[in-house]
Amino acid sequence: MKFYYTALVLSAVISATNAFTANTPLNLQGHVDTSLNSMMPDPAVSGAGMSRPSINTTPRNDNYGVNPGKWEKSLLVQGGSLKTWTYSSPAVERVEVSLRTDGRPLDADIDLWQGPDNTPSKMRIYVEDGALRPFSAVVETPRGPNTIAIRNIGHLEFPMSATVVANDVESSAADLEGAPRRTIQGGALHTYPFDPFVESVQILLKTDGRPLNARIELLQGPNNNKQVMEVYCEDGLDRPFYSIIETPGSGNVVRIVNTAPVEFPLTASVGAYKLGNPQNALEPVIGGDP
Repeated sequence: MKFYYTALVLSAVISATNAFTANTPLNLQGHVDTSLNSMMPDPAVSGAGMSRPSINTTPRNDNYGVNPGKWEKSLLVQGGSLKTWTYSSPAVERVEVSLRTDGRPLDADIDLWQGPDNTPSKMRIYVEDGALRPFSAVVETPRGPNTIAIRNIGHLEFPMSATVVANDVESSAADLEGAPRRTIQGGALHTYPFDPFVESVQILLKTDGRPLNARIELLQGPNNNKQVMEVYCEDGLDRPFYSIIETPGSGNVVRIVNTAPVEFPLTASVGAYKLGNPQNALEPVIGGDP
């Protein structure tokens, strides 16, 4: 009787081993293939919702700013690190600086160095989502040589892509030269609301030659800052500030605050840069479960 039970157990073990070997893919050396691809279900034979997931590596919002093809020369700046771009030629009068992430927050410092211990322009940038609202600005660089220094002041887990280009940025603020201008006194602020079909906004800040100190905020709801820029220029006439802000969604408001004393007013020009398809006011927005 003991021999009979032993034979049954051995027969069950052999059957299970043959079944596992028949259903397990083998490589050329006869070893078991335990790679991730071999364990993923085949979309041709799997049921609904069991197809192999795909990874989208296409960057979003790539066609924006003064030079849409600038991301071909982008560099990765890790959290806490510094990258510099130096232009020795005096023919470079302005450059476009662009920053973005893969969807994480963006926190950076941008400095313009001209000679030892001379920083004529400084910017502090914060963006809640660097993929949905990438940063783009034009920095004036007269009388070279000049160096653009970009420091990622975020954590190591928040890298960003940075690019600095000097071509095709000659007429960056040409569309705003004829736009309405508003003088903002020192310590005052002004807001600019925009319709939902406005996809991006351009901002130009200047002074009459005095220093420029300003804070630019993109709000989407009460006290909900999506993007914040703190700008300093030692000469707002020689180095005006020009930037393009992405404004997806509805309820976008641009708020400009002159953080300088009352003796240093600034002139602000704000207008739409890129328009989408305006929605018919008679068409409702349908929500709820499908």
